[in-house]
Amino acid sequence: MRMLWKAAGADGYILKKSTYSDQVKYACLGGIVVATGFMAALAGGYAIYTIFEPKGSALDGGTHTQTAIMASIFGIIWGLIIFNIDRFIVAATGKGDGTEAITWGEFVNSVPRIIMGLVIAITISKPMEIRMFKSEIDAELHQEQLKKRKEYEIATKANYDSRFESINEEINKIDTDRNDLIERIKKAEQEYTMQLQGKYGTAGNGPLSKALKEQLDNLEIKLNQYDSKHQSELERLNNEKLKLNEELDKELAKNEKVASGLDGLLERIKLAHEIAGTWITFFITLLFVVIELTPIFFKMMLIKSPYDFMGDNIQELLKAENGIQIKYDYYKDKEGHERDLIISHLAEKKIDEKIALMKAQTELSNYIIERWKEKEKMNIDKNIENYISEY
Repeated sequence: MRMLWKAAGADGYILKKSTYSDQVKYACLGGIVVATGFMAALAGGYAIYTIFEPKGSALDGGTHTQTAIMASIFGIIWGLIIFNIDRFIVAATGKGDGTEAITWGEFVNSVPRIIMGLVIAITISKPMEIRMFKSEIDAELHQEQLKKRKEYEIATKANYDSRFESINEEINKIDTDRNDLIERIKKAEQEYTMQLQGKYGTAGNGPLSKALKEQLDNLEIKLNQYDSKHQSELERLNNEKLKLNEELDKELAKNEKVASGLDGLLERIKLAHEIAGTWITFFITLLFVVIELTPIFFKMMLIKSPYDFMGDNIQELLKAENGIQIKYDYYKDKEGHERDLIISHLAEKKIDEKIALMKAQTELSNYIIERWKEKEKMNIDKNIENYISEY
């Protein structure tokens, strides 16, 4: 219980002498502060793990040990930070006017602490939300990754289509011209064969047949020359197409990495809001806000108890032992507000002693100077020659 008292910023020495009711109150306050620090540790550790874990498909299971260790260390540090901030907020929050009612003045004075509590509550709630809906988020995120991968694939292929079209146009032009020559050769072969068979006149190898044969040979020579001329160009174009296909394959291989980039903390928070809806998300956040702000409002609602009176008594004794006197509402400032007059008797005593000492030292110094002057005058009267210098 004493550890919980310390967590609540209470004075264990006074609580040990106080009532059981006071002991329980401050133990509960300390328990809330400890619980908040514990939840902050879990939330911070999970958030760091989500940020730094190796990215992949949202449905991939398993735990990355190195990232888990790093996240655990950060979670402990983060939990201790939030624990100390909460402890300070609770300890620095006054007890109000000693009644159960929370007055407007008490609320206004607590606004800075309430704002800090809200920030802490929201910071804790978001990682907890994505952990609560992890299964639904993983399924939805996997669909988003598939969609992103398909979009990236379409966009990548579109970027390469124009380059493929340019190469294919050049290849098709060469193939078209070559096919034209082949068609002419086929037609010449057909005419030559039909002439030899006598379908275009007298059968045999006559002058017309020789002319057709010569035409066929010339076309074959042209085809061979055409192939020789465009062979290197075709090889270049095919090599470019092959390299372009390799580049496209490499780019398409990146789509999994791009899709895995969606598996981040921000995307999961967004999906948690979409899946859970506004109201569920709001009430989860509100739950953590209530847990975080309960000690602040609870302290403002506390009725003065023996613990408070004993605390006030000890403070008065300490002030008396150290010579401190407070005259409450002693004077008004320029704005008309009543102010307390704080008198430090020990300090004033020290100042008076110092003033008296300085005064005594001054008197003694003056006396010494006067006696020295008298002595020197007597010496001059006796031996004036010793004090006269000749030039």
